[in-house]
Amino acid sequence: MLEEVAATRYVTPLREGGSLPGIVEADDLGTYVMKFTGAGQGRKTLVAEVICGRLAQRLGLRVPRLVQMQLDPVIGLGEPDQEVQELLKASGGLNLGMDYLPGSIGFDPLAYQVDPVEAGRVVWFDALINNVDRSWRNPNMLVWHGELWLIDHGATMIWHHNWPTAEAAAAKPYNASDHVLAPVGPDIARAAAELAPRVTRELLTEVAAEVPDEWLVDEPGFDSTDALRRAYVEVLLPRAATIHERITMEAEVKARSGPPGWLAERLAPQPHRKKSDSE
Repeated sequence: MLEEVAATRYVTPLREGGSLPGIVEADDLGTYVMKFTGAGQGRKTLVAEVICGRLAQRLGLRVPRLVQMQLDPVIGLGEPDQEVQELLKASGGLNLGMDYLPGSIGFDPLAYQVDPVEAGRVVWFDALINNVDRSWRNPNMLVWHGELWLIDHGATMIWHHNWPTAEAAAAKPYNASDHVLAPVGPDIARAAAELAPRVTRELLTEVAAEVPDEWLVDEPGFDSTDALRRAYVEVLLPRAATIHERITMEAEVKARSGPPGWLAERLAPQPHRKKSDSE
């Protein structure tokens, strides 16, 4: 189960996101990006964030740590923005927090090089969860300490907005032609060979179990939250086994040039400094 913290101070909104997430401080002294149950996309966005974010982490992809975050709307009383005030008032109770990565920068394919192996892992994962929000227009990736981090998985698994058609929707191909990493030449076959066997029923069941009950209740067509969790498992499990066969991409992509030398040095992963014996 995700760790639970309580929001203590609303810092500022992040207006780049359509759901108006905000930076908040919590009682564990951490700083988080909070996504709200009262946002226009609703609680299914948070369900997708948990299932996809935790699945990515279990598969070895970098995603900021996720927490359940209790919100008392009173912390927004001093917020001058009426839109933010209304969002906080509508989101009392349990929301979702993601570790804030201070100093991170938005991914720019012209400034940060990704090798085909890592690109293949990201594209394969996005195909599995049917992520339509990792295009060159909106990469939803950050570079932090010289490494690639994946964020914003709320617009995934679109089939869970219409469960009667979920099986048919999940069987459709994934068009990666517009994916921000398509020009890299992602090694999809290698990613599938490595990751698909790890997506087991047990793993998916564990990941789905981390979604709080209150974000799953009263879903039409399901008599319990456990039944709804099983539905996520039953869609993702067969998709993992075969989705690599249904990833479509432009036959030819132009190789992009690398970043200038000074920028490449700054973005390259830095080894952790070891303490000397005298420290």
